[in-house]
Amino acid sequence: MTHTPHPTRTRILDAAERLFAERGYDATPTSAIAHAAEVPKGLLFYHFPAKTDLLRALIGERLDLDPIDTTSLVALGDPARALLNVTRRLHELQEATDVRRVIVWREQRTHPEVRTRLREYRTQLEGVVERVLGASLVHPIAARRLRAAASAWVAIISMPAPDDDAGSEVPDVAERSRLPELAELISAGLREPAA
Repeated sequence: MTHTPHPTRTRILDAAERLFAERGYDATPTSAIAHAAEVPKGLLFYHFPAKTDLLRALIGERLDLDPIDTTSLVALGDPARALLNVTRRLHELQEATDVRRVIVWREQRTHPEVRTRLREYRTQLEGVVERVLGASLVHPIAARRLRAAASAWVAIISMPAPDDDAGSEVPDVAERSRLPELAELISAGLREPAA
């Protein structure tokens, strides 16, 4: 039997996501969340006994890479293109939720559970990049080199812009213009060694 989320719970999470993104976790009272969700404060506490439970639910349920169909991201013989394909798909996912785009990056410094979940998310992301890269290569490569390339790419696309201390899993438009060159640089390390 599949469990469908309670609509009220979902409304509360949606309101919390929007307000945490706009104001920050610490500056958002539960009364504002209840008001935005159009529920009595007692009902909010029924679903989430403490404000931290709201944050945990958001990052636990909405910071996840749902199964990504990596076949459409593979670029056989062109690992640089594959890296850019993954980044484009992540950008699409990022735009769909403030949890990925704003909240987790802002709150990771003050909430250890967010920092822990972000590490898990990055590991998950590295796995996706590694699968896409591996499928794009036309020659065998040592697993450690492939893993290192995936980790390097995730580090590149997770680096905050110089004026953005929050961070983002996908660079802003100005930074994206350099991604093809960086993808080529990472891909150069995956070339078949000369015999």
